Amino acid sequence: MEDIFHWCREGNSIQVRLWLDETEHDMNLGDDHGFSPLHWVAKEGHAKLVETLLQRGARVNATNMGDDIPLHLAAAHGHRDVVQMLLRERSDVNAVNEHGNTPLHYASFWGYDMICEDLLNAGALVSIANKDGHTPIDKAKPSLGKRLQDLAERSGQEMKVISFKEQSWLGLKTRSRDATLSRFKGISMGDLDLHTKLSVTASGETWRGRWQKNDVIAKILAVRQWSPRISRDFNEEFPKLRIFSHPNILPIIGACNSPPNLVVISQFMPRSSLFNLLHGATGVVVDTSQAVRFALDIARGMAFLHSLERIIPTYHLNSHHVMIDDDLTARINMGDCKFSFQEKGRIHQPAWMSPETLQRKPADRNWEACDMWSFAILIWELTTREVPFAEWSPMECGMKIALEGLRVKIPPGTSSHMAKLISICMNEDPGKRPKFDMVVPILEKMKR
Repeated sequence: MEDIFHWCREGNSIQVRLWLDETEHDMNLGDDHGFSPLHWVAKEGHAKLVETLLQRGARVNATNMGDDIPLHLAAAHGHRDVVQMLLRERSDVNAVNEHGNTPLHYASFWGYDMICEDLLNAGALVSIANKDGHTPIDKAKPSLGKRLQDLAERSGQEMKVISFKEQSWLGLKTRSRDATLSRFKGISMGDLDLHTKLSVTASGETWRGRWQKNDVIAKILAVRQWSPRISRDFNEEFPKLRIFSHPNILPIIGACNSPPNLVVISQFMPRSSLFNLLHGATGVVVDTSQAVRFALDIARGMAFLHSLERIIPTYHLNSHHVMIDDDLTARINMGDCKFSFQEKGRIHQPAWMSPETLQRKPADRNWEACDMWSFAILIWELTTREVPFAEWSPMECGMKIALEGLRVKIPPGTSSHMAKLISICMNEDPGKRPKFDMVVPILEKMKR
C-alpha cells in the first residue's frame, strides 16, 4: 500500500517524487496525528525533500494535532539547514503549539545556539511564555540564555513577558488523511455540514461548511434535470479537477453525487477571491509589488494547467475565479470550472474574455490564446484596481467587445513594463499572444 508518510520519514526521494507527479495526490493531507509530509521531512532533516515539497506547494505553516508547524520540528531536532529553508518561505517564527512553545523554546532547550540565532534574526521573540510561564531564555542553559537576552536587547525587543493565550489554529490544520484519499470515494450529503449560504448564481449555490473536520466551500451545481447520463458525466469529469500538485491551483478535494444533488467541495479560503480583495472592503493593500506577485502566481498556475491535457470542465480565467490563500498566494480555483452539461453557450463574465471567445464556437477557439487575453485583463485590473467595463451590463459589455472593438485603456502613469505586458498579452491576433511559460520569467524579473 502507498504510504507517503513512510517514504517521507525514510527520505525515499524517488518514491516521494513519483507520488508527487500524480496531480491528484494532496501533499497537505495529514496522517493520523495530523503530520503532513512536510512535517515528517522537517522532523527527519531531509533537506532536499523539504525543498521539493515547498516548491510543489506544501503549506509551510500547516499544523498537526498538537499545533506544531514544521518549523517547530526542525528546530527541536537541530536541522539548521531545514530551519533556514522554512524561514525563507515565511514560516511563522513565533507560532505557538498546544503547550505554548515556539520553535525558539525548543532550540533553546536543546542548546542549538546557531538555530537560536537564525530564529532571532528572523524575528523570534524571547519573551513569549509557554503554558508553564517559561520563556525561551528560561528553557536555555545560563550561557545560552544570557546570549539570547543580549541579542534580543540589541535588536530592540521588548523584554516584558508575553503570557500564554489559548489560540485556535483550525484554519491551518492539515486536512485529514480521509479527506483526500488518492483513490477517491464519493461523499454523501449527510457527510456535509453546510451552515452558511454565500451566493446563488446561474451555475449553482455556494455554501460554507464543514467536512472531515475541515472548513470547506461546497458548490451545489445548478442542473435543470438530473439524469443518469449527467451523473455519469459528472463522475468522469470532476476527478480531473483534483489537482493537488501545484501551489497556485486550488483543487477540488471532494465531490458528492447524490441525485439530484451534484456537489463539488474545495478548501475554504478566508481571504476569498482576488476580485473581492481588489474591490471589496478587505483592508488588504495591494501595492505594485504585491500585484506583480499575484500576476506571477496566476501565470505559474495557468502555465501548469496548459501543460496538462485540455480538461473538461471548462475554466474561464478572471479575478472571481482566483482565490487568495492566508499567505497571499493566488490560487486558480478548480471549483469554478464549468462541467460539460452546464449552461452550454451561456457567458456570465465577458469583461475578461477575448473577442474570439465571444464570437466562436468552443471547437474553433485557441484556448491558450483566449486564456492569455483574460490574463491581460487581470494584469490591467491589478494595475488600475478598477473593475473592467464596470459601466456596462454583462450583455452590453460582451456585445461591444465582440462587435464594436471595446477594449480596456491603459491609464497614464502605468509602469512601462506592465503596459507593454498588457499590450503583448492582448494582441488582436491570437497567434501572436505569448504562452504562459514565456510570461513567467518576465514577471519573475519584475518581482526582483
